[in-house]
Amino acid sequence: MNWAIGIIVILVGIFMVLKTQWIVSFTGPIAWAEEHLGTEGGTRMFIKLLGVLMIILTLLAATGILGDWLKGIFGPTLKM
Repeated sequence: MNWAIGIIVILVGIFMVLKTQWIVSFTGPIAWAEEHLGTEGGTRMFIKLLGVLMIILTLLAATGILGDWLKGIFGPTLKM
């Protein structure tokens, strides 16, 4: 089941990167992204970055690297 969810998240991330203009026309501009990522195309950049981040985090989680990183970062704090 976890692999199926991972594949779906990766496919959504790929869709976000490839069909950014369709998503922007469907949702409209994001004010925060336009203000902080540039006045022209900030929303598009935000959607593409979000899609790439989804793909990378899902691949890291599927290979087990993400869990090791989180334990390394937060382990001393949480005494894991």
